[in-house]
Parts: sequence; C-alpha cells; structure tokens
Amino acid sequence: DYRQHLEVETPEHVVLDYEIAGLGSRALAAIVDTIILTVWTIAVVAVGALLFADTKVLEEVFLTFALFVSYWGYFTLFEGLRRGQTPGKRMIGIRVVRDTGHAVTFGAAAARNLLRVADFIPPPYFLGGLLVALHPRAKRLGDMVAGTVVVRDQPMEATAVEPSAPEPAEEDLGVPELNEDEFRLVREFHDRSGSLETEVRRRLAERLAQRFAGRFPARPTGAPAFLAQIYRLESARRRGRFAGRSRDGGGTGARLVTRKQERWKEFERMADRASRAGLDSFKAEELPVFAARYREVAADLARARTYKAEPAVQARLERLVAAGHNALYRDERNSLGRTWAVVARECPAAVLQARRYVLLANLLFWLPAAGGFVLIREQPGLAQTLLPETMLRRAEAGTERIEQGKGFVEVEAKVRPVVASGIITNNIGVAFNCFAGGIFLGVGSLFFLAFNGLSLGISAGHFANQGLLVYLLTFIIGHGVLELFAITVAGAAGFMLGKAIIAPGDLTRGDALVLNGRLAVRMVGFVTVLLLVAGTIEGFVSTSGLALEYRLGVSAASAVFLALYLLNGRNIGPLAESR
Repeated sequence: DYRQHLEVETPEHVVLDYEIAGLGSRALAAIVDTIILTVWTIAVVAVGALLFADTKVLEEVFLTFALFVSYWGYFTLFEGLRRGQTPGKRMIGIRVVRDTGHAVTFGAAAARNLLRVADFIPPPYFLGGLLVALHPRAKRLGDMVAGTVVVRDQPMEATAVEPSAPEPAEEDLGVPELNEDEFRLVREFHDRSGSLETEVRRRLAERLAQRFAGRFPARPTGAPAFLAQIYRLESARRRGRFAGRSRDGGGTGARLVTRKQERWKEFERMADRASRAGLDSFKAEELPVFAARYREVAADLARARTYKAEPAVQARLERLVAAGHNALYRDERNSLGRTWAVVARECPAAVLQARRYVLLANLLFWLPAAGGFVLIREQPGLAQTLLPETMLRRAEAGTERIEQGKGFVEVEAKVRPVVASGIITNNIGVAFNCFAGGIFLGVGSLFFLAFNGLSLGISAGHFANQGLLVYLLTFIIGHGVLELFAITVAGAAGFMLGKAIIAPGDLTRGDALVLNGRLAVRMVGFVTVLLLVAGTIEGFVSTSGLALEYRLGVSAASAVFLALYLLNGRNIGPLAESR
C-alpha cells in the first residue's frame, strides 16, 4: 500500500486515519475547476462585450476586475465557505482539512490560495505539482503555509456493508458455523454473483459449495441455492445472542455491523446534511441528537477496531467519524461578527505586531526609490531606457496639460467607478504577488518592493528634470499614503514567510510557516482594506479635476484613517508568530 495517510486523534480518543489525496486526484479536480472557470470566463467576456460595446477602455477594465475576482475568489470562497471543497474537489471526492483534522477555516483557505501564484511557477503548476508528488503529506506551498492537507472524502474502501438477504424467522439459531474469513467469502459471492456471467457464477458456486459440503449434510439441490441458505443462516446467527462465540472466537465485528447498520445510515444522512448546509441547518433539538450519534459512531469505530471488523467496515466508520468531527470541532465560525472582528481588529493588530518587518519593508522600498530619483537627476538620459513609454509620453505632455488646466490623469465622471475598480484590481494583484513572493526565502518580496520603489523614484526624478514634479505629486498625493504603505505591509508579510524558512527558531520549518502564515494573512487583509480605500480615492479623486487643496485634504484624511485603523488593533494580545 503506497498511499499516504494522516492520523488524527479526536477528543473522544479515537484515531482517524485519513487517506491523503495524491497528485492524480488533485489534478482531476483542478481540471474540473479549470473547465468551470473557463466557461465562466467566456460568459464574463460576452457580458462585458454587450455592456461596454462602445467603450473599449471600460470593457477592458470591467474584464480585468471580473476575472481577477473570479480567479482569486473562486478557490478561496468555495474552500473557505463550503468546508474545503470546490466543485471539482466535490466531484472527485477530496476535501481540504486542517492538519489537526478540523474543517478548513476561511483564513486557512485564503492563505493556501494566495500562494497559488507561487505554486504556478513555472506554468502550469510545475512547482506545486512537484511538491505534491514528493511531500510526505502531498502538500504544495500553499498547504505548507496554511497548515492544510487534501484528503479523500469518500475512499473506495468506505463502501457500506449491507445485509442483502431476508432474516430468518428464528431469532437465535445457535453459534455461527463459519469463521470470519469463510463468512466473508459467502457474503461476497452473494453480493456480487448477480454481476457475474452465468458460467462463471456456476463454477464459482460449485467450488465454494464443495468447501462447505461436509459441514452441512442437509442442503438444498444446486450450489447457488446451498450458498444462499448458508448465507441466510450465518447472517441470522451473527445477529443472535451467540454471535460472539463463533468457531474461531470472532463474530463480534459482524454482529456490530448487523445491529448498528441502521444507526450508521441515519448518522450518515445527518453528517451529509451538515457537510452540505452546515450545523446552522439543524433545528435546536437536532443538534444534541447529532452530537450524541457522533459519539456513538466514534465508540463503534473503537469497537470495530478492537474486534477486528472487516477493513471496509472500519473505513466506513472512519469516514463517518471524520465527517462528524469536521462538523462539530471547527476552529472558528464564519459569521459576520467574527469576520468584522478579524478585519477591524486582528488585521491591524497583526501589522503592529510585525512592525519590525514593516519597518524593514519600508526601508527596502524607499531606499531604492531615493536611489532611482538621484540617479535620474544626475543622468537624465537613462530615463529613455529605464522608463516605460507611457510615462515618457505623460512627461512630454505635462507642460501642455498644465497650460490647459488639466491634471496628470483626468477621466469623465461617469466612468470613474469602473476606473476605480480597475485600479483596485491592479494594486491588490501587485500586493498579493508581493506577499506570495516571500515564500522563496523572502527574495520575491524583496524584488517586488525594490522594483516598485525604484520605478517610483525614477519616474519622480524624470518629472523633476522636466520641472513637473509637483504636477506628478498632485496626482499621487491623494491616494499615495494608503497605497504605498499597503505595498510595504504586503512585502513585510512576505518577509515573515521567508523568515520562517530561514530562521524558524525552536520550531520546525513547517510549524513556523503555519504560525507566521496566520499572522501574514491577517496583514494581507489589512493591505486589502487599504487598497480598497486607496483605489476608490484614486478612481474618484486623483483622476478628477479637483484643486490641490482638496487633494491635500483627502490625503490628510487618509492618513488619519490609517492611524485610527492601526490604533484599533493596539489592545489585541499577541497573535501567533514563530520566535
């Protein structure tokens, strides 16, 4: 057996044995999800073409925003809100759970999917696929940071063992005549004979009948009828009060199956309902029943192992206990109150706790910015090589636009909401990449910070050489406070991932990644809030014709908002981080 397993002990002291999903099943689920996303993309493109047929720019912005939300939101929302299953995972029968066996939380789902961009390198998912194939728990980078693992939700061995023959009228027919291996042979023949070809069924029945003929002198004519009689009698004996006294000392496992089959079916229906709709779908009087049945099934699993019931029975009970465990023992509830507490308090608290990383990220952003500014001021000719064509054209048109009373960028009021959406989409994408790059020993985050800082400094230096620095700053000043700080916080979150790998302290690298990852994801939540506000300002204020004094007022207000938001997390205790 080359399959990978994850053992988790429940609070009832029952060990669950999860079968870890391998590369093949995860690839199949990814293919299904990709097909769904592709169909959705085609639909979005068609809608965009209909809504913005006359405005190409608005169509591009709309498509960028919609596809960005679809790509980043699809996996996170399905896994975080649908108990670890996207439609593809549900179809294939796999699920994301925490390393502890608990149902995956929204934060863990966000963490594992924010790292999807790193696992994708080089396309398509080469690094992620390689790690899944080689890691002892089939983890990609996102799973390592989030502390999650993908397991089989319905393994092949978990088929139900059903008594398919009618019960004899007699309640007790004495001690079972067959041992457990012999009874298994008879039952498997009974259950599967209908699918066999007639000749194969006849030959197999004759061989089995010869094996038992000496122990059952009174028997009907014909091997199939004889085996059916044995099955009915032995099934009844295993339901009787002498079931525990079979010839080989076994039988208790079979008796457990026979007597508890209906109870397991009932709990299975309740567990499936909890998996699909959550515990909130249960009435108040149903919740204690579900909890009691879960404990009963957990006890049955312990008995089945003790009495060495068939592997299929144990596998079925393990799946049932795992389903109940996931539903009852959740680390957090995805309520609006909990979400608000995380966004309003824990996200800024994470930034305050990681202030050393934030300071480092600011230095690595602003020092290259200052260096780029000085470089272009001293060697103006480098601007033609280092700056994109768009920035060069904007600098060339700056003087003329000032004479016309126009700003750096101005758009019509009716399209500003769409422009704001595009700006938010772009900035959040940059922040996510900056964070995800930290998994590569922090080098990716360092690159994004230094590159963006250098680009800003070179642009500012070129505009200063043209006498247009104030013209550029007039555009940036409204949204820049929040946007630039957000980018540095995203880089700091990436550095926390890198630090967990390079210097995990007293912890293993895996544990350090999980702890720092939880803090870093909250920092990314803080970044997202800032960029939503900054993008709105940039779309509605920075691209308008408002005078400088109004822009300065907006900038001051954004700084006050940033300070208050940070202060809102000051009384939160230390969040998880490796030391």
